[in-house]
Amino acid sequence: MTAPRLGVGMVGHAFMGLAHSHAWQTAPRFFDLPLRPDLTVVAGRDAQRTAAAAERLGWRSSTTDWRELLDRDDVDLVDICTPGDTHAEIAIAALQAGKHVLCEKPLANSVAEAEAMVAAAQAAPDQVAMVGYSYRRVPAIALARRLVAEGRIGTVRHARGLYLQDWLSDPATPLSWRLDKDKAGSGSLGDIGAHVIDLVQHITGERLTGVSAQLATFVEERPVAAAFGGLSGVGDAGGATGPVTVDDAAVFTSRLSGGGLALFEATRFALGRRNAIRVEINGTEGSLAFDFEDMNVLHVYDAHDPAGLQGFRRVYVTEPEHPYTGSWWPTGHGLGYEHAFTHQVVDLVEAVAAGTHPAPTFADGLQVQRVLDAVERSAADDSRWTPVGG
Repeated sequence: MTAPRLGVGMVGHAFMGLAHSHAWQTAPRFFDLPLRPDLTVVAGRDAQRTAAAAERLGWRSSTTDWRELLDRDDVDLVDICTPGDTHAEIAIAALQAGKHVLCEKPLANSVAEAEAMVAAAQAAPDQVAMVGYSYRRVPAIALARRLVAEGRIGTVRHARGLYLQDWLSDPATPLSWRLDKDKAGSGSLGDIGAHVIDLVQHITGERLTGVSAQLATFVEERPVAAAFGGLSGVGDAGGATGPVTVDDAAVFTSRLSGGGLALFEATRFALGRRNAIRVEINGTEGSLAFDFEDMNVLHVYDAHDPAGLQGFRRVYVTEPEHPYTGSWWPTGHGLGYEHAFTHQVVDLVEAVAAGTHPAPTFADGLQVQRVLDAVERSAADDSRWTPVGG
């Protein structure tokens, strides 16, 4: 029998809109979902570009007013894929209109906005409100989380989270919204650092309690682009330049709620590193290590192995017993970046059908926002140790 329909309205159709559209279309083809996602309408600022995106990405209609989604009876869930400065307004309005919400990360541009979003979610307990930290749903990361929860590495002593990119290394790369604090909230810290903050907290099951941080902006002026597209601008504006108002790189130390120490780095200036997400967790009984540039592999060290056989074991996470992988290809056939978004849709749709609240919730997103805020406050105060609020 055909599953009941779940009408989806998406706001934004650039990089994340593309990834989310692919996921909404793919999930029901590989997973037995209790609800059938219907790509009902996509909203964008430009009518012509939004209509073209709707046709290309498989949406049945388009609009230039995201508020239209709130009034439509055929939209059950609003998927927010816009810059951070719009998240709070759209999410709160959608929840108040009785819609489920999926919101891209980071949850907001400030703690106050994130707190307002959490309050709106708490006031609408029948709606699902989920933040899109998609890397949680890479099978190797999900396996790491399972192993820690099972006690396989014992008590966590150390955690390291690095997110390294290089797409801003060229000073001639033009300005985009990601370099505007009013729109993005922060630079590498919130754009990519938020991911490894969430991953460390997710894998360990612990929270960061305080930070000592430094931020740096290496290129303070960049060319002004005539139009923006994707991750960088296109065209030029006659040689004009404008200020970069966010950080280019962030480094900070932290402490976990269980007493362990944690170290983080996020930069978009690491030449040769296109999208390197590296997480390592060291415990009293073993260690785990992950690198997104080899995303189907989890390195596992078991301190109980015989002395002559000790070393990191390379686990290729494609077995049917591994998280999510049983619905995909035969053993040994790896997955890619887009699959984590598909798994996100699967978990979200199952939660909507069951009336449960899938992680990461808006409250989880608020916790990450508080860490980001503490990092910025510490960096502005000569790296002084700064407790994480909340």
